Amino acid sequence: MRRKHIPQRTCIGCRQVKSKRELIRLVYTPEGDLVVDETGKRNGRGAYLCPDKACWEAVLGGGQLAKALKTKIGEQEMRVLREFAARF
Repeated sequence: MRRKHIPQRTCIGCRQVKSKRELIRLVYTPEGDLVVDETGKRNGRGAYLCPDKACWEAVLGGGQLAKALKTKIGEQEMRVLREFAARF
């Protein structure tokens, strides 16, 4: 019997490889918005993060997210992401 393929992604905070479903996807859409992709299927350039406060703090404090998404991140977008990270 053949095993089902499980997509793997790397967290940009801790650099651990995990299944795609375990991580949270952030997407820079073609319209220029930075959103948390709950479905994992939104169109645009994506980056993955663990649902762990330490990973979010490291990424939001440094420049890893902007580098991974290949864009500059505005203050309003950072505020929204920090509010989302406060849930953990």
